[in-house]
Amino acid sequence: YDHETQHAFVGDYSGQITLLKLEQNTCSVITTLKGHEGSITSLWWDPVQRLLFSGASDHSIIMWDIGGRKGRTLLLQGHQYVMESHFSYTSCNEHTVTGRLNSSNIIYSCRLKKCRRCAPQWLESDSCQKCEQPFFWNIKQMWDTKTIGLRQHHCRKCGQAVCGKCSTKRSSYPIMGFEFQVRVCDSCFESIKDEDRTSLATFHEGKHNISHMSMDISRGLMVTCGSDRIVKIWDMTPVVGCSLATGFSSR
Repeated sequence: YDHETQHAFVGDYSGQITLLKLEQNTCSVITTLKGHEGSITSLWWDPVQRLLFSGASDHSIIMWDIGGRKGRTLLLQGHQYVMESHFSYTSCNEHTVTGRLNSSNIIYSCRLKKCRRCAPQWLESDSCQKCEQPFFWNIKQMWDTKTIGLRQHHCRKCGQAVCGKCSTKRSSYPIMGFEFQVRVCDSCFESIKDEDRTSLATFHEGKHNISHMSMDISRGLMVTCGSDRIVKIWDMTPVVGCSLATGFSSR
């Protein structure tokens, strides 16, 4: 909820985020944000930069530029499981930090560099956009060519609809937010260089199920509360590049 403009963001199980305008006793829908493939599990709003971060069961985080009215600007996939906990974003150096409530307990820190690229929107087609073989719902082409329809996939780098034979490769591509290997078409795989696979994120083992987290950027400190009833204070200065306040004891 944004107190200044009285706008509210609501995520639902369809993966859609609805922007509402609240005025006295009325509520009106301004727009909807679509980009997730799974249910929304967490939202974080930065009222200064006017950026919205959303986490979902599709293991992804999306940064939405609400103030600039650009819609989805960045897709981050640094978690291998469902996003179920909290975000922290430091506007001074464009870092986003996430914590997870699950068995892996990972704190994921990612620098939102200007060189990053937005992942493409998935294209739809009745046939593979590489070999032109029909997908299984394309009855007419299957009948005309006397072939069995294929399953549709999507290349994460170019967004094209492709069949399994044309997308046999997997690769990470951190510049688009894919820190782990994802499906790419064979031609895109050949275009990805070894240096393009260098991770742009850091991963830290929390060693407890994180149920809440908060960051004090002025001191470079983060606190996490776990379902194991333990509170931990983290020195995040190596990650976010901030200085600890004088007099703070690491003990």
